[in-house]
Amino acid sequence: MRLYRLLVWSVMVFFLLNVLLMIATVAMNSVATRWFGTPLPQSFTLHWYAQAWEDFQLAAVLRVTVEVVGAVVLLSIVFGVPAAYALARVQFPGKRFVLLIFLLPLMVPPVTYGIPMATAMYRCGLAGTLAGVILANWVPSLPFVILVMTPFIEQIDPNLESAARIFGANTFRYFRHVLLPLLVPGMLAAGLLVLVRTIGMFELTFFTAGPGTQTLVVALYYAVFSTGVRASQSIDAMAMIYMGITLVWVLIALQFVSPTQLVSRVKEQRHDG
Repeated sequence: MRLYRLLVWSVMVFFLLNVLLMIATVAMNSVATRWFGTPLPQSFTLHWYAQAWEDFQLAAVLRVTVEVVGAVVLLSIVFGVPAAYALARVQFPGKRFVLLIFLLPLMVPPVTYGIPMATAMYRCGLAGTLAGVILANWVPSLPFVILVMTPFIEQIDPNLESAARIFGANTFRYFRHVLLPLLVPGMLAAGLLVLVRTIGMFELTFFTAGPGTQTLVVALYYAVFSTGVRASQSIDAMAMIYMGITLVWVLIALQFVSPTQLVSRVKEQRHDG
């Protein structure tokens, strides 16, 4: 048993060490002036960040990224929460089949349905537009919300609605004063998952984005393939900007909800049952 634990910890430390070393190498190169055959760069500068901002037009790219992420999160919550509520509360024939259809975009690789979807968008004139990129990212994001919110809603006692009706609350008041406060933690957790996934969603965005509708991850992909045309330090600076923005968004979201909150709630419910 002790040998097994030692093996597990050794693998984990080796993995984390490799990840940290790769990040440290990119971060170091992004502020290096010259770095050839020496343990550390000869000097440091932030010039590459300014150059990456100009060369890759990051202001426009970040604006598109914010618009896409914001729209996808909003649409996923608006459509996903009612769908999850229906699946959690209503029993009907073929319910498992409907749930399976919703979860298919999560079960298959994005490339599998991304190429046909992009082909259809090109025929409809949506490809290359901001609406097309939002729609492409919304397809796998909606199931995330349904997947998270369905068990969350199942934990809410349905007798609360009957009690609210007894005290004279109509549907709107019940939703606003009783149901919505209970749903907020789950909605925040679902929004967090959608936000992180959309920031890093490459395949579907790459298939449907045009020159003016690239998100940061797609712009980074094109930057990597411009090696030799632009300095590698500038590309590494862009990679650090992408990683920094992603971490900031995640940390902001974690101030409102913990990803383990839903898991702990499920465990508590099973224990009580």
